[in-house]
Amino acid sequence: MTDPEFQITLHKDFADIPAQNWDALACPEAADGGRPRDPFTTHRFLAALDGSGSTGPGTGWQTQALLVRDAGRLIAACPLYLKSHSQGEYVFDHSWADAYERAGGRYYPKLQVAVPFTPATGRRFLTLPGVEATGTAAILAAAMQIAEANSLSSLHVTFCTGDEAERGAEMGLLHRVTQQFHWENRGYDGFDDFLADLSSRKRKAIRKERQTAAAAGLTIRALTGDEILPEHWDAFWIFYQDTGNRKWGHPYLTRAAFTAFHEAMRDDILLVMAFDGARPVAGALNFIGRDTLYGRYWGCIEDHPCLHFELCYYRAIDWAIEQGLARVEAGAQGEHKLARGYLPRPVHSLHWLAEPSFSESVARYLEAERRAVDEEIEVMTSYGPFRRIDQSG
Repeated sequence: MTDPEFQITLHKDFADIPAQNWDALACPEAADGGRPRDPFTTHRFLAALDGSGSTGPGTGWQTQALLVRDAGRLIAACPLYLKSHSQGEYVFDHSWADAYERAGGRYYPKLQVAVPFTPATGRRFLTLPGVEATGTAAILAAAMQIAEANSLSSLHVTFCTGDEAERGAEMGLLHRVTQQFHWENRGYDGFDDFLADLSSRKRKAIRKERQTAAAAGLTIRALTGDEILPEHWDAFWIFYQDTGNRKWGHPYLTRAAFTAFHEAMRDDILLVMAFDGARPVAGALNFIGRDTLYGRYWGCIEDHPCLHFELCYYRAIDWAIEQGLARVEAGAQGEHKLARGYLPRPVHSLHWLAEPSFSESVARYLEAERRAVDEEIEVMTSYGPFRRIDQSG
């Protein structure tokens, strides 16, 4: 149960929450004028989703932003959504929903603590510095009470940090581990330094891919801030629609979302575009964190060999090295990233299921899944592209 001294409020639109109040919890490190560590939990990103109609009524992502106050002082919050489907989550529970409903239950709606359409790890329990444990406990207790009071099947917390996963597990939530592929900067001064870290075969393969992409004769530009113009977003919207229609059946974001991103956070965006003369033919959208570049969307109107690898992976590495960033997170899935220097890393989520027998079954499944993922990460890392260093003496 939540402490009776805490005041819990839910908000159906981020526009109703003062940005400075939310960001004091989401990105206190940005108070010095620097970048937020995580651009996706900032007020401007989440409000852009609501304001553009990408989330909210009719989308299956009904905003229920949860705020916790202690004696009137805002101490914690989380991006909470009432979900009527499992789309746009990237830690998928479709099989759970099918099993639950075959047994006669009603899986939807459910509660989700998440950043919509964004498979990037970050804090999900946003607290004032120094009250992490108290704030996290209050958020989870309140969210579970809301689920129980409304006879909802479940509560899910996706792409949380490892520390948050441990705290949630201590409170009785089920801990799930999946994986992604991330590139890490080992103090490189340039792309050639990165290549020098690879085995000869992988180094040659990447050079060949970059040469193949360059042979198309396209001009590639890395744009950020005021360099990004409205016509670039017009072109990227076409690219994004093509990818969204093929991968998800329909795009998750509206056209208005990209305008909102530009207006509110263009300095936190890197748009890598390929041009045939003056005509844009492909693009990759990245968001910039304090120490991480997050690859999000890619699309094209022409197929060119290896152009996807060049724009999404190699240009991202180039830019991260140039800017001194620690890593590149290239999004969900994709074992093909391994050969290109992106290594598997664990990804965490938390789950609370109201039905005890169903929860016990899922818990057994997750225990076996965690073992399998741990083994897979170990094996894939051993087969990674980096040089083997002889440490025998």
